[in-house]
Amino acid sequence: MVENVLEKLVNLFTEGQANFRVLEHAAAGKSSQSVAEIRGTELGQGAKALVCHVKGNGVKLYALAILPADKQADLAKLAQALGGRRASLASPEEVKELTGCVFGAVPPVSFHPELKLVADPSLYSRYDELAFNAGHLDHSIIIKTEDYKRIVHPELIEFLKENTQPA
Repeated sequence: MVENVLEKLVNLFTEGQANFRVLEHAAAGKSSQSVAEIRGTELGQGAKALVCHVKGNGVKLYALAILPADKQADLAKLAQALGGRRASLASPEEVKELTGCVFGAVPPVSFHPELKLVADPSLYSRYDELAFNAGHLDHSIIIKTEDYKRIVHPELIEFLKENTQPA
């Protein structure tokens, strides 16, 4: 299991000379909107991280799928892009094992060799800064979008649902 996620994130971004800050705040509810309000950021700045299990066509893998917090994932598109037939959200136990985090605290960075990191390209085109939970429900990181892209460089896959309301 991955441990010390906040420390690993800070080290990764510091070594990469990123422009970022760590916020300590009250633990928010389950919604991306409530977290954005506590952080003082726009909902769309949030980098939502979904741990997904992709199966079918001989494919069996876990993906950490990153998308803007005000959008929804099309898991069928994600599965197809990764060569599988279907994708589903991982169980709380799988999320904890693969990320070292509980639901809602998963950052958009993979520290596990079996967790493939992918992101929807729209993550990079809307805001100058991204915000996300940093391994804990009461800690967030706000980072320049270009620094996240340069340091983390997830594989880009289009997997958003079309014309969806905020999640």
